[in-house]
Amino acid sequence: MYFLISLGAIITSAILFCENNNIVVSRVKINKKVKNPIKIVQLSDLHSKEFGKDNKKLLNKVLNENPDLILLTGDIIDCTSIRHKEIINFISKMSEKIPTYYIPGNHETRAEKYKEIIKKLRKNNVNVLLNEIRTININGNKVNILGLVEEQGSSEAYIKRAKGEFEYKDYSIIFNEFCKLPGIKIVLSHYPENFKAIGDKSYYKYKFDLMFSGHAHGGQFRMPLIGGLYAPAQGIFPKYTAGIHKGIKNNLIISRGLGNSGFPLRLFNKPEIVVVTIENI
Repeated sequence: MYFLISLGAIITSAILFCENNNIVVSRVKINKKVKNPIKIVQLSDLHSKEFGKDNKKLLNKVLNENPDLILLTGDIIDCTSIRHKEIINFISKMSEKIPTYYIPGNHETRAEKYKEIIKKLRKNNVNVLLNEIRTININGNKVNILGLVEEQGSSEAYIKRAKGEFEYKDYSIIFNEFCKLPGIKIVLSHYPENFKAIGDKSYYKYKFDLMFSGHAHGGQFRMPLIGGLYAPAQGIFPKYTAGIHKGIKNNLIISRGLGNSGFPLRLFNKPEIVVVTIENI
């Protein structure tokens, strides 16, 4: 009996280790009239986790994709600021090779070292967007990127959202400015529910192409035919946890993320890199 219990514990530990440390690559193709294809890698919700020393395993996986653009959609650094110097170094190494755009999530914005983190990232030529728009040229295509920092990640905000009392910020001014720009339009927002689940302030009504989000950790535990079991602010059986969701004239792409916070384990929900190719299909 003792042997069977021990064997069961070893097998369970091995499964959980694989579930939380084996990175998968999810690929999405977007049909859009472009001069030349654009390849994007999205990373989200690393929470200061390391995949190999200095995150070399993760770095190699990203660079081996040979992307044109890297998008980081928040909570790359945990609110405890643990290993923040190492994670800044990891992000900077990506930025040396590939144009990298970063928005903070709820963990960075409430971290004690938040201002220091932003300052160091910018010093290392990482494009940090704090409710800002950048326009760049990729493979002959004009690409506009709007990076949002929504102030809805505090403990007080979570309580109000659970009670239905939270007042979402109106981003119509910056969206209207953004949507007038010619070219491909990409929105970075940490919170996927803001795409279509916050009433008349939802983002899907605006004319852009893609929105990239994270935050939900894929629902933490994913069950066959059900999907994710829980996500912050969305509660149990959340709708927006992973994959692609269609809007009126746009798409939401959600990363399941790479790390954990609070609850330390994932199940049937391996750490994920999202690779999006925009091309004429």
